[in-house]
Amino acid sequence: MSPDHQHHHDVGAMGDRRLAVAIVFNMLLTLAQVIGGILSGSLSLIADALHNFSDASSLLIAWVARKIGRQPADHFKTFGYKRAEVIAALINLVTLVLIGLYLIYEAIWRIFEPQVIEGWTVVIVAGIALVVDIATAMLTYHMSKTSMNIRAAFLHNVSDALASVGVIIAGALILLYGWYWSDTLLTLLIAGYVLYQAATLMPKTIHILMQGTPVNIAIDDVIQAMQHVDGVSNVHH
Repeated sequence: MSPDHQHHHDVGAMGDRRLAVAIVFNMLLTLAQVIGGILSGSLSLIADALHNFSDASSLLIAWVARKIGRQPADHFKTFGYKRAEVIAALINLVTLVLIGLYLIYEAIWRIFEPQVIEGWTVVIVAGIALVVDIATAMLTYHMSKTSMNIRAAFLHNVSDALASVGVIIAGALILLYGWYWSDTLLTLLIAGYVLYQAATLMPKTIHILMQGTPVNIAIDDVIQAMQHVDGVSNVHH
C-alpha cells in the first residue's frame, strides 16, 4: 500500500469516527430535547428536537454514503459509487423540507391553542443542546469543505445551533415577561430558516444528479476545443 493511499485511508477512517461520535451525541440530545419539550410544554424545544433528529439522521446518512462512496467501480457501477454522497445530500434536504412544513403546521395550531410553558426547563435543555451542536459542527467543519454530502449535514447542524440560541432566548423571555407567544414565533422562524436552507442547496444537488455541466464550463467551448484537435472529425455525447 502506497503512503498516499494509506494517508487517504487514515483520513477517511478519522472522518468516519468523527461522524460516528456526532451521531451518538445528537441522538441522545434529541431524546433529551423531546422529554424536555413534553415536560415544559415548549413547542420550540420540540421543534429544535425534530430539527436535531434530522441532524442526527443526516449525519448517519452521510456516514453510510461515505462508506458506499469509497467502494471501487465494478461491472454494475462502472463510474464507481461516489454519487451515493450526492443522493444522501438530496435525502437530507428533502427531510429538511418535510420538517419545516410540519413545524409551521404545529406553530399555527399553537396560535389558536396557546399553552403554559416552563421556562427554566427550556433554557437548560436548549443550553445543553447548544453545546452539543457546537461540538458536532467542529467535528464536521473540515470535511464539509470537500463534500456536498457532509456540507448538507454540517448546515443542518449549524442551523440547529442557531435554533438552540433562539430557544434559549424564548425561554428567557417566558421567564422574565411571560411572553409565551415567543415560543410560537421562534418555531416559525426555525421552520422558515430550515426551508431556506433546503431551497438554497437543493437546486445544486439536483443539477449534479441530472449530470449537469459544471457552472464554470461552457459546453460549446469544450466542443470547439475538441474539434480543433488533429484527427478529430466529429464530437458527440
